[in-house]
Amino acid sequence: MYTEDTIVAIATANGIGSISIVRLSGVDSLKIAKKITQGTVLQPRMAKLSKIYDTKDELIDEALLIYFKNPHSFTGEDIVEFQCHGGIAITNIVLATCIDAGARIANPGEFSKRAFLNGKIDLSQAQAISKMIEARSEDAVKLLARQLKGELKDFVDDIRKDLLFMLAYTEVNIDYAEEDLPEDLVKQIEAKLSELKKSLKSTLSASKAREGLMQGFKVAIVGKPNVGKSSLLNSLLNYNRAIVSDIAGTTRDTIEEQVKIGTHLIRIVDTAGIREANDEIERIGIERSLEAIQESDIVVALFDSSRELDAEDEQILSLIKKHAKNKHLIYVKNKIDLEEKFVVKEMKFDLELNSKESVISLVEALKGIMDKSNSSDEIMLISQRQIMAVENTLQNIIDALEPLKDQELEIFSFHLNEAVKEIASITRPFENDEMLDKMFGSFCLGK
Repeated sequence: MYTEDTIVAIATANGIGSISIVRLSGVDSLKIAKKITQGTVLQPRMAKLSKIYDTKDELIDEALLIYFKNPHSFTGEDIVEFQCHGGIAITNIVLATCIDAGARIANPGEFSKRAFLNGKIDLSQAQAISKMIEARSEDAVKLLARQLKGELKDFVDDIRKDLLFMLAYTEVNIDYAEEDLPEDLVKQIEAKLSELKKSLKSTLSASKAREGLMQGFKVAIVGKPNVGKSSLLNSLLNYNRAIVSDIAGTTRDTIEEQVKIGTHLIRIVDTAGIREANDEIERIGIERSLEAIQESDIVVALFDSSRELDAEDEQILSLIKKHAKNKHLIYVKNKIDLEEKFVVKEMKFDLELNSKESVISLVEALKGIMDKSNSSDEIMLISQRQIMAVENTLQNIIDALEPLKDQELEIFSFHLNEAVKEIASITRPFENDEMLDKMFGSFCLGK
């Protein structure tokens, strides 16, 4: 599928650097490149050093040009890349010159859209490209590279194939009831559907557990006022980001910062001390603290070793139990350099430290949790859209089982069709011809 217009865009980030890339894609790419280089001959996949001229024949730059002939390019169209000297002024002039020569500015994501429309990538790979640019950790990049290679596509294709095969048998049984079918067909289909259910549930569970890899893990530090939350944040950041004082309630709003731990970029949130609010501003800060707990991947619950357990500590424990379900929890006893007064027999702490001196043990604990989240070899879904598609596929498979047992094949077929459409939406839309090919390719109907 080739479009008539040729698009152009700057392919590197704005700013000063050694190289900036301007990319052309479309039927006139080679023609435009020859025009602004005054006739430079380009061979596919061979770099050529050439001078670039504007519409007034004034020299702009001397750049490397690389020509990718269709269909052997990212978009499946003719592509020419100009590797110019870095600098926004130079690339803007090259961009404007290409537009004057007949190209138009590309819309956001249009290069990837053309790659999809020309069958070079599917929707899962297009989304992986987008997420890779935003990746917050080395592990996320590795996972996305697997998806770019087609791992999710293969997973989806296998499920599509199984569902279409079952759908084909069912449709034939509806339309050609007189034809002989295997007696154990229903049991075979039930077994296959149960296998698919297990696979989809496992994929959903692994994906939700590793969401932090894509967005950056969010760590909330919670506790009552004056337990050392701000000191802990400052120690993790290695600079004094938060104000520290002996006055309870100094932090009246959430403070969010980023820091790299191991291969992970994490967002650390220092929350306002949670207690009965004395004024409206403090009340709003505490509400935001509760939101931070709910939105976090990891909760660090901080308690003061030098103060006895009180009602505010118990409130913290109650709120964590209520708002931090299914999250990684690290219970930390702070200020261990002071006389210990916080003694609760039934409470077990994961770590004991003095946040003003060393937080290495906490850093190692956070690193261990985040590394473990990437230890699974399961397929990973990288967006809410993909997760919803798999959830809907799973639900339709579950809804199909009962009508199958009751031999209500029209209803069973409806749910299977919906399941195919949902799972197919991750990579490419489902076309009914696929089911027909399966149906008529699997049987000798004699019709």
